[in-house]
Amino acid sequence: MEEKRWAFHKDIPGEENEGITRRIMAYTKDVMAVENSFKKGSIGKLHHHPHTQITYVVSGAFEFEIYGERHIVRAGDAMLKTNGVEHGCVCLEEGILLDIFNPMREDFIVK
Repeated sequence: MEEKRWAFHKDIPGEENEGITRRIMAYTKDVMAVENSFKKGSIGKLHHHPHTQITYVVSGAFEFEIYGERHIVRAGDAMLKTNGVEHGCVCLEEGILLDIFNPMREDFIVK
């Protein structure tokens, strides 16, 4: 796996799906940073995975559900989702989420 020292937003293609654009910013086998841009009304469907995930709200507003608990989060807020915990969100105001995964999400890498 090639480690890239610099990740320039303009050079990273986004993958759009149902109003959400994902950009894999940087990663190693141990950690991955992913930017997700949401259009208002877009849904991050409830799901779970065997990775610890921290989500930082860069901009916008989202209603998050984590393990059955719901809260509205805005720029500057962060959430911790440990291995296997079900989570998802609805975008209330167009915005950006930054996800950090440990270990990296191999399923996000196109082979």
